[in-house]
Amino acid sequence: MEIVSLGDSALIVRVRDQFEEAPEETLDEVLRTFQRIRNAAIPGVIELAPAYTSVSVFFDPITVTKAIETSDDVFGWLATRIRAAVAGVADPGRKVRAASQTIEIPVCYDPEFALDIDDVARRANISPSEIIRLHSSAEYRVACIGFVPGFPFLTGLPKKLATPRRDVPRKEIPPGSVGIGGAQTGIYPLRSPGGWNLIGRTPLRLFDPEKNPPALLHAGDRVRFRAITREEFEALK
Repeated sequence: MEIVSLGDSALIVRVRDQFEEAPEETLDEVLRTFQRIRNAAIPGVIELAPAYTSVSVFFDPITVTKAIETSDDVFGWLATRIRAAVAGVADPGRKVRAASQTIEIPVCYDPEFALDIDDVARRANISPSEIIRLHSSAEYRVACIGFVPGFPFLTGLPKKLATPRRDVPRKEIPPGSVGIGGAQTGIYPLRSPGGWNLIGRTPLRLFDPEKNPPALLHAGDRVRFRAITREEFEALK
């Protein structure tokens, strides 16, 4: 485990160097690290953000300084507390898996919503209906949340569907749009720009600031897509 500074009010706890070689094990280890740090309730830590191979720790320098009664070694004090909190996380003998839930996401693959499905099909040399079958039959896992609130980066996309991002991103993508970007699939929770290939849309609301928690999906969750008709889409909106 490596801990490096990220400016004057955050640091990165790097759990592994790579994600692709063992994605499930890496994600489980990252989430266990995240949970251990959260449960430690370290003074001054205000937010944690798990990613593919690391956990970002955001802190209030003033609160940390008061806790240690000095401003000389804020980073060192935090690093020591974090290492103590996550001790044993990387133990290969541990079989405990990070807590997660499985969520079904209904998706309408109607041509109105699937603006790029023909491009994805041409690149994969299969039909659009096969794209739908493959995309909706796989099981995915949320690797992390970003780049806008609630956006899930999902691993588990069938290799045949991997498609490079668009050369020219769209300036505006409707909420609920399901896309493919490289070897991942994801869902745009809010109206935003984006360069992923759109193949469908869900009527579910993935981010609602009035709810607690506001995001429907969280790192570690498992996701399955269910193909629905346009009529079902309208009924679920």
